[in-house]
Amino acid sequence: RTFISKCTKITCFYVTLDHKTSHQGQFFETEIYTSSDSIFPLMYASNRGAAILHYLGEQIPLIYCLETEPQQGEEEQKVEQRLLYPLECFLFGEDPCVGLQKLQQYNSSSSAQQCGRVFKEGETVYSCRDCAIDPTCVLCIECFQKSVHKSHRYKMHASAGGGFCDCGDLEAWKSGPCCSQHDPGTSVTMETCVMDPGLRERAQMLFHLLLRYMTDMLVWEETYEAYIDVLTIFTFPLQHNSEHIIQIPLRVEILHTAIMAHQTFALRLGAWFQKIIGYLVGLREVFCQVALEPAADNNQLCLISRLMLHDAKLYKGARKVVHELIFSSLLMDTEFKRQFAMKFTEHYKQLQEDFISDDHQRNISITALSVQIFTVPTLARQLIEEGSVIKVIIDTVMDMMMEHLDSNNRFQFQGHNPDKFFRVQVIFHDLRYILISKPSVWTETLRVKFLEGLRIFLHFLCCMQGMEEVKRQLGQHVEVEPEWEAGLTLQMQLRHILAMFQDWCSSDERVLLLAFQECHRALMSCTNQPFRSEPTDSYMCKQILHARPYKVSEEPVSIHLPISRLLAGVCLCVFQVQLNFTELAEQPLRCVVLAAQVCADMWRRNGLSLVSQVYYYQDVKCRDEMFDKDVIMLQIAASKMDPNHFLMLVLLRFELFDIFNDNSSSKDQWNRLTEEMLYLIIIIAGERYVPGISHVTKEDVTMREVIHLLCIEPMAHSSLVKSLPENESHETGLETVISKVAIFKKPGVSGHGLYELKKECLEEFNPFFYHYSRPQHSKAEEAQKKRRTQEGSDKALRPPVPPPFCPAFSNIVYLLCCDIFIHILKRIFQKAAEDRSNRWTEPMIQRVWLLLSCLYHFSPFSFIFCGSQQVGGGNDTDSNTEGLSHNASVSLRCLKCVVSVQSVQDKEKAERKRKAEAAKAHRQKIMAQMSAMQKNFIESNKMLYDNVPESSSQSDTAASVDSFRMDVDLSRVAVGPQQGVCSTDWEAQICILCQEEQEVQAQAPAMVLTACVQRSTVLTQNRGKTLSPKGTYPLFMPPDLAVGTHTGSCGHVMHATCWQKYFEAVQNTTRNRLHAELIIDLENGEYMCPLCKSLCNTVIPLIPVEPSKKRRMKLRHFLMRVKLNSDPFSVLEFKSREPKFSRSITEMLGVCATTVHRVGLQTAPNDLCPYVPVMSWNTCAYTIQATGWICLFVCLFVCLFCSCSDSLNSLVLVPVPNVENTPSILEVDFFHLLVSGGARAMRPRLQPNSSLLCLNTLTGEFICQSHRKRLPVFLLRSLIVSLFLRLRAGVTGFCVEGVKRGVLPFLRCAALFFNCLTGVPPPEELSESPESQLHLLCSYLSLPSNLFQLFQDHRDVVTTLIKRISHLVFRYPHKRNRLIDLPEDYSVLLNQASHFKCPNSSDDERKHPTLCLLCGVMLCAQSPCCQEQLNGEEVGACTAHAAICGAGVGMFLRVRECEIVLMASKTRGSPYPAPYLDDYGETDPQLGRGNPLHLCPERYRKLLHMWQQHCILEEIARSLEVLNVMFPFEWQML
Repeated sequence: RTFISKCTKITCFYVTLDHKTSHQGQFFETEIYTSSDSIFPLMYASNRGAAILHYLGEQIPLIYCLETEPQQGEEEQKVEQRLLYPLECFLFGEDPCVGLQKLQQYNSSSSAQQCGRVFKEGETVYSCRDCAIDPTCVLCIECFQKSVHKSHRYKMHASAGGGFCDCGDLEAWKSGPCCSQHDPGTSVTMETCVMDPGLRERAQMLFHLLLRYMTDMLVWEETYEAYIDVLTIFTFPLQHNSEHIIQIPLRVEILHTAIMAHQTFALRLGAWFQKIIGYLVGLREVFCQVALEPAADNNQLCLISRLMLHDAKLYKGARKVVHELIFSSLLMDTEFKRQFAMKFTEHYKQLQEDFISDDHQRNISITALSVQIFTVPTLARQLIEEGSVIKVIIDTVMDMMMEHLDSNNRFQFQGHNPDKFFRVQVIFHDLRYILISKPSVWTETLRVKFLEGLRIFLHFLCCMQGMEEVKRQLGQHVEVEPEWEAGLTLQMQLRHILAMFQDWCSSDERVLLLAFQECHRALMSCTNQPFRSEPTDSYMCKQILHARPYKVSEEPVSIHLPISRLLAGVCLCVFQVQLNFTELAEQPLRCVVLAAQVCADMWRRNGLSLVSQVYYYQDVKCRDEMFDKDVIMLQIAASKMDPNHFLMLVLLRFELFDIFNDNSSSKDQWNRLTEEMLYLIIIIAGERYVPGISHVTKEDVTMREVIHLLCIEPMAHSSLVKSLPENESHETGLETVISKVAIFKKPGVSGHGLYELKKECLEEFNPFFYHYSRPQHSKAEEAQKKRRTQEGSDKALRPPVPPPFCPAFSNIVYLLCCDIFIHILKRIFQKAAEDRSNRWTEPMIQRVWLLLSCLYHFSPFSFIFCGSQQVGGGNDTDSNTEGLSHNASVSLRCLKCVVSVQSVQDKEKAERKRKAEAAKAHRQKIMAQMSAMQKNFIESNKMLYDNVPESSSQSDTAASVDSFRMDVDLSRVAVGPQQGVCSTDWEAQICILCQEEQEVQAQAPAMVLTACVQRSTVLTQNRGKTLSPKGTYPLFMPPDLAVGTHTGSCGHVMHATCWQKYFEAVQNTTRNRLHAELIIDLENGEYMCPLCKSLCNTVIPLIPVEPSKKRRMKLRHFLMRVKLNSDPFSVLEFKSREPKFSRSITEMLGVCATTVHRVGLQTAPNDLCPYVPVMSWNTCAYTIQATGWICLFVCLFVCLFCSCSDSLNSLVLVPVPNVENTPSILEVDFFHLLVSGGARAMRPRLQPNSSLLCLNTLTGEFICQSHRKRLPVFLLRSLIVSLFLRLRAGVTGFCVEGVKRGVLPFLRCAALFFNCLTGVPPPEELSESPESQLHLLCSYLSLPSNLFQLFQDHRDVVTTLIKRISHLVFRYPHKRNRLIDLPEDYSVLLNQASHFKCPNSSDDERKHPTLCLLCGVMLCAQSPCCQEQLNGEEVGACTAHAAICGAGVGMFLRVRECEIVLMASKTRGSPYPAPYLDDYGETDPQLGRGNPLHLCPERYRKLLHMWQQHCILEEIARSLEVLNVMFPFEWQML
């Protein structure tokens, strides 16, 4: 056999190859031993190891690789009998069953153990947010259901595969480490058990022999010369199929069949080992000792090391076997887990290099085991101390990224390999695992090793410091966008790692001081230091700044400054140091200026790459380790530097120094840069919600963030979580503060729950919140102003009082009272006082007023000055009093200037207002004059207005309405001799396309309704019944209503000609649209309603009412005819006058009937098919029955009526007498029989090939009725009698209430039908008093109130019919179908899915268990193992099931994805939110958030109504119309 790309096997047999075997020791005869005979030679051989190997060498080739397609069951049976059973007998020294019974005494003392269940890909796992040490600690669903964590705050998500359950691991949980199944209680643990010495000796020998055998077979690398020949075979067809195939050979290994057999058995030994060591802890210990035992040859590795290093060369199945064996053995014991971790760390670099070059995902790589060992706190400390694991990990990353270093020793990712770079990033996860739990106790060795790792990490950060510099593009736009995603992705990976290093450093004072020195030394030693030019002196307001010249707009600049930001975080803890803070503030200030210049559109020619970098620089994903740390460093520098020098440095870097120094004219971006500069001063002085800068906690910081987010708009919980930064445990702290600041409002049937800010928290709104983006700032300010306007309060948005600075940062407040600051304010006011309006902006003045309020104590910001007096001490304040007075006087003069300018502006505004009011008064005067002239004209020409028929027409209309109401009140009987009257007046209809109005008349052009015809199983009483073959349909609808044809309409009316033009336009424009066939099927006549965008596939013409004469017949005669020939229609031979309709209406009748026939039978259109009228009657009856389930006379529906020519009626309507297999009247659905029989009785003659279908099931609008024929009462009464017969046959204990319940649904549908047919309105009490419905329905249908009297009066006639009902199984009333009952807790569904086994597959690949909501069947979706043939095409399990269960329509719940899938055909479907919500009123598709989910009855009821009202197809079409998909999903494979 050969292996191709690790996972594909191709069988090859080479008979010319010889298999040579040589063993030392005793040899056996060539005969095959049976299982019972082979154990004794193995046990008593002089060299038992050689004997076992020789036995395996003989038996294995005789079992494996003898057939091209072996039978797995037979092969496994042979393996158990010939191979594994003798080995077990050798191990126990006796029969394995007897040996296992003896081992039970070792296990009976305790059940304490770790679960260790290995997760498959896609399996649901649970993590407790309250008790887990870190997010990687998870439970399987069985352990979770039996643990205390079920009542805690937990999260659930789909596993990527490769991990195992942590139940029983004491270091993984703060509390509740064991479930009830694995709880040791008070008994002795299994580790104290004593194993029999003989068993231990045999186990050690056998395990060593078999594990070495297994390792040798799996790492076999011998190849043959046939390699070239096979290579030629595989590359030959590729060369002929394409000219662009890259000639890279596949990895092919040619192995002898015997070797292939031994490798197959070696994999089988993996599962056998797991079973054996699971019997006893002692056996597991022996296995671990053998696996970790050093080799006799020092040049050889231990067995487990050989398997690990060969992992990348194994195919997928072999890897899983090895990994599961490690899980069940080495990782189950603390000591052996430590030894394995040391081996893993020793080979870490080689393992990661193999993974980088591998083509499999991480979850099936040996490197994925790092999460199992690096996340254990005690083990992580030992690995740091003994294995220098931090240094090993970072060295590994550094070696793999060496190729990205440029000449300046900085990373440059231009043209990098994305796949390789992604695999390298995965290594950072291991570093995060090591640092996830900071130590509470430090040892000297731990300090030394940690600082050693920190130095290596700082060396790595030096390569990132200043990488990917950008320079402002002048003149020409950049031609090629530079690579930027890789650098920011790397920054995101290091985000939590940087925070963890800071936490580790802050936990020990000595480590903190040494780490600060290392960070500062690394920053100063960077090769990309910005201090290249010599410093120069800058002068302003008698102040001198000695700094190096640099302009962000002219020289290279980078936003990647990880060392500077790490140093800023450490400085918060170590502040009493003497450093050159001008140099420390230089690079963070450049980043802030770069962001300001990008906002000022100064870098527009650099393309979108720089805009994207600046966006992420301030975005929640990166800002806590980028923008926020830059602000902290600037605050540190502002507190240590002279305030004048600091502001001068800010002006220099913003390139505003010369402008404020009157040495240069203002630029185009001067206003915007000045706004950003003032905003930065506000941030430095006012943003204090950082632990260490002020006395606040992390909870206070989170609360402030939430308040400002909710000031924008009410937000959902998920939106809040996305907008808040996460810590290393993926927690935001939202749950601890949200109840204090917001009120939760539950969602309705749609949407999600929202949090609204409490009124008392609105005072905390700061319009200059530094985490607001520009759009967020505008929305928040607008929302707060609108709120204040509604409340009638002041619109001024005053910032709140922030907490005071810590003593170390108290000097920041002197920025607001220094000479440079006053000079800046003075220059801004001067420019605002000038005549040129382009020299200042409103945001600029707003920021100045805010800073002035700080200075003069006019606002809540008075704390800035007062706080400086309290914190800074009295001496410093007194020394600054004189300077502050001078600055205040200067600022006061500036204010006077501004006030004078403001007074001039106010006068101009008043003048403009006066002119506007004068113009308004003039217009009103002119309008009054025109009105007076009109009145005079009417008074002088009264004769022209005397003949207006307006009042007379109104009085006539009122009179006609009164007369109609009187007639209706006199008789409300829909059928029979006492039939009431109906109105024949029609309101004019308005075409939704041309907006023209037209009355519905027989000879007028046709007006049509949009309609959709579809097959349905909503009413079926026998779900899962095989539907009729394609193209066939029963003449009479069976009583089980297995499948019907439903017709619905949105109720919008058009001219027939307008609709035809619209339909042609849709066809022409849609053909060129991408994936248009997924939305509408043009070949089947589908289109979207022009007004509401509902999916339609036909039209229904509107036909006016034409009254006709009555015909009467005795019931006895009808029943006699039924008794004789079972033909309910042979008596209905009436003659009626022929109505006349326009040609347009006749054509639309044909279009409608043909569509119903085509869709219902799933056949090609055929106007001459005799089933056309049958299908029209059936869809009429079926739609009315479906409507009767939804509402009871809440709305009245239009008539559904079918008409055909005499030739078609003679072929379809009258069954031929004496024909065999003619169904009895009791074997058909009564309501379908009533509708078709009524149509036969009132058969009008139309043009051939025409039918009518008029029904509006959605709006209930009374549209039209074709012929007001008054059906004979005997037809309805005979059906009632027949229904009594069926009720008596199907119901034991024939009682009055049972009959009423059975008859009532039929009477409701009949009342709806005759109401639509005759137009006689039902009694008003019918919709008001449900209790008396039976009496009112009987009165409305001209039936006796005592229905049992009908049965008694004609008992002698129906005696013969009673004998035919013994085989009937359907009972009345029909069961009302509903969706299946779902559990309230979603974890129950997940538990069911975890036990789901694919019926057609035995592998452990990931499955997608999908639940049918119509019948409750669990299916294996989106998997080739369960594909079926449907109409000659391969389809998935869900598509095939929907064809049987729902006539092509399906509603499925993908359990592991928590998502509803709606299907309407083989090619159309769409996702839909599941009816499960979390505690915050939100759905959770793909279980992305992992919150506990509970069933929402309202949303599930909405799904039920969607199905019952046949709106699934419409929902899919609307979803696809909104969702523009580039690559459509193959729904037929679901």
